[in-house]
Order: sequence, then structure tokens, then C-alpha cells
Amino acid sequence: MDHQDVDAAVAEMLQVLSPRTAEDWTVPAGPLEWTCWQTAAHIGHDLLAYAGQLAAQPADAYLPFDLNIRPTASPAELLQAVTACGGLLSSALATAHPALRAWHWGPCDPEGFAAMGVAETLLHTHDITQGLSVNWLPPASLSAAVLSRLFPAAPPGDPTQVILWCTGRGDLDGLPRQTSWRWEAALSD
Repeated sequence: MDHQDVDAAVAEMLQVLSPRTAEDWTVPAGPLEWTCWQTAAHIGHDLLAYAGQLAAQPADAYLPFDLNIRPTASPAELLQAVTACGGLLSSALATAHPALRAWHWGPCDPEGFAAMGVAETLLHTHDITQGLSVNWLPPASLSAAVLSRLFPAAPPGDPTQVILWCTGRGDLDGLPRQTSWRWEAALSD
């Protein structure tokens, strides 16, 4: 995965959420305790954090900074901030050498950061659309790429349904619902 996948995920988010910025974003985002607004801010935070990790290449911790979006920001302004953070991650990925390693619970390569950025964007966009009562699912192609990189032991099946199951957001026939999970972004090298 690479910067183009992050760009595609952010474009998906904007396509589905931009027409809904006049709606009530103070409602819970699907199954989360966060509101839709807080969930979108979380997407921006993670995209920025991943960009920072790639730029600084720390070996043993996350950088000591956070994204703070003004609480008075409208949903449209919030989406602009998230788009900016996605652009920063995309730029960091476009210039990162494939051998670069930065910390995410161990050494993580640029592809891992791209996969995490795509996952955060798509999964939390799904949460937001649930909160706003919009029928939307993450695209299969991006879901399959995320599964391949972050969930190598995922069961077979429709990639969109499998990624929702892997992250506790959906059911798969014959398998118990996930109540805890984590992805494998760090490399063993």
C-alpha cells in the first residue's frame, strides 16, 4: 500500500461525508462512544500522527504531539482538517524510502503506515455513516489491501465484510463476533 491508497481512502470519506455536513454530528458514530465529530477528528489525529512518525522515524515511541481541532469547527471545517492530515500522510509516504522504519508498537514500514491510514479512514468513515444513518461500506479493493497488510490471518470472504468482522464491526457466518482485536503493522525484521 502507498500514498495513492491513502488519497483514495480520503476521497471516499469526502465523497460520502461532504454532502452531510449540515447534519447533526453530535450523535454517536455507530457503535462508538465518540460522536461523529469526535470520530472524524480522530481520523485526522491518526493520519497526522502517522505522517509525523514517517518524518521523524522514532524507534521506540510516538512523537509527543496531538492534533487539536477547535471545538467550534463545523463538520465541513473538520473535514478540511482531516483532508489536510491525509495530504500530509500521503506526502510523507510518497517520499519515504521503502526501507524506512518508524515506531508503531515495533518497527513499521511505510506500507504499514499507509495501510493503517487507509484502515482508520475507512473504518471510522463507516462508523460516522452509521451514526448519520447513511448506507455506506468501505470499498472492497481497499479493504482487501488493508486485510493483506494488517490482518494476515483474516478468514476468507468478501473483503469489506471481513474487515468489518476483524475490527468488531460486523458478523461473519460461522464465526463469533470479534470483541477485541488488533492489527499487525510492525514488522518482525
